[in-house]
Amino acid sequence: MRRVSVVGCSGSSKSTLARRLSGVLGAPYVELDALHWGPDWAAASAEELSARVRRATAADAWIVDGNYQSKIGTLVWERADTVVWVNPPRWRVMWRSLTRTVRRAATGQELWSGNRESWRGLLFWRGEESILWWAWTSYPGVQERYEAAMRDPRNAHLVFHRLRTPKEVERFLAALAPQDRPER
Repeated sequence: MRRVSVVGCSGSSKSTLARRLSGVLGAPYVELDALHWGPDWAAASAEELSARVRRATAADAWIVDGNYQSKIGTLVWERADTVVWVNPPRWRVMWRSLTRTVRRAATGQELWSGNRESWRGLLFWRGEESILWWAWTSYPGVQERYEAAMRDPRNAHLVFHRLRTPKEVERFLAALAPQDRPER
C-alpha cells in the first residue's frame, strides 16, 4: 500500500482519514480540493487539474484525498494500488457536514487559496451553493459509483477497503501502524 486513493462523499471524513493514513504510511498527502480551487473559488479546468494531479502522483508513494472523476476520470486510480472508500451512513455524513460548516464559518478557517466557507453553506434551499444540499443530493450517486467500481474488472489492480464506521476506520489504521513488539 504505497499509492492510495481515499474517496467518499462530502462529509464522510475522507480528508481526516487521508491525513492520518499519510502519517501512518509516511507518504505525502495530496488534497484534490487544494489542487482544484483557486482564489475566489475559481475552479481549475479539467486540463489544469489533470496536469496538477499528474505532478502530485508522479512519486512512488502518496495518499490522494478526493474524488473529481468527472474532471480527471481514472487518472488517480490508474496510478493507485489501493482505494479506501470512507462510506458512513447518510445521517452521519449530514451531521459531519453541518458541524464542519458551522465550525469553518464561525472561525473563518482558510481552506484553499484564501477561500473560506460562509454561512450560506448551511442554506439547503440555495442548491449547489450549500454544502448540505451537495452532501444530501450526491450521497446516492457516490454509493452507486463506488459499489460499481468495486465490481468493475478494469479495477482488478486495486485493493478496495470500504470503511463504514469509526470503529472500522480505527481498526484499519491500527492494522497498518507499526507494532511495538518485544525482541526475542
